Amino acid sequence: MSIAKKIYINRHFNAIIVLGCGSMGRRRKRKLKKKVKKFLIMFLITTIIIIISTATYKNISKKSPSKEKTIVIKKNTSFKDKIKKECKKISYCNNKYIDRYYKYYKNNKKLSINDIITRVNLGLDYDFYTHTRKAKDLNKDYILVNKYSYLEEDYIPNNLEIIPEEYARSGMRLVKNAKDAFVAMAREARKDKRPIIAMSSYRSYKYQVNLFEKYKEADGIKDADTYSARAGFSEHQTGLCVDIYDGVLDYTNFEQSDSFDWMQKNAYKYGFILRFPEGKENITGYQYESWHYRYVGKDIAKYIHNNDITFEEYYIQKIDKNN
Repeated sequence: MSIAKKIYINRHFNAIIVLGCGSMGRRRKRKLKKKVKKFLIMFLITTIIIIISTATYKNISKKSPSKEKTIVIKKNTSFKDKIKKECKKISYCNNKYIDRYYKYYKNNKKLSINDIITRVNLGLDYDFYTHTRKAKDLNKDYILVNKYSYLEEDYIPNNLEIIPEEYARSGMRLVKNAKDAFVAMAREARKDKRPIIAMSSYRSYKYQVNLFEKYKEADGIKDADTYSARAGFSEHQTGLCVDIYDGVLDYTNFEQSDSFDWMQKNAYKYGFILRFPEGKENITGYQYESWHYRYVGKDIAKYIHNNDITFEEYYIQKIDKNN
């Protein structure tokens, strides 16, 4: 039996289908054509979907790295941009220190911008006793002497006067302004039955050399640095500092006395501040000392008391703005 053959050619898809025509009826031909057409349509749709999906994936993969990099760059530059912007508002911000501010910020992200600027200006981004400089404002009530700012060996403050022994151990001296203010404060404290006695005040450079060496031999230089200043870096050399006690308890226990409570409430009224307050060790560089007071004048003392800041912070923000 001979079978005539016809060839159906789909020009769009180059598919060649051999269709038998001899005994195959027209109905079967139509069904077969429909199946072929349906198959080709499905094949076309599937192909298009695959092409679109592949292109989309490649596009996303290509864009992802650059997008992530952009975010990182924004994070790295945003703080510097913010600092630059804030520098226009903050009088003590130094544009030369932008990189130092940023470096310090990376390790102290919980601090405010004001705190970061203040601490870097103080030099706290460097180790203590490094990047030191000569103290400014010699013979002023607001002179700053700390672990970055020093007095020379031959410095002796003007107008040193002896504190009356009624309120001090024998031979204690302070600069006149500080001495007068201390006597007035001690006299008033005694009226309130809260005695205040000066047991250490002005110290010469040579005296501080011997004192620090003694502490270093006893406890080692690392521990000695936490409670005693090296020669030249001691505020006692300014003649503005005084260590006090109540005449009963040892000075290291001054916090336990009623006189300490009186000082907390009244010292600033006479121009004195607690120089090394508790919780501020990372700024002052010294452990908390309840007995160590510094004369800065009534206005400055009142500001420091009301704002609960250290003298270092006040000095940078209000006095040495340009650092």
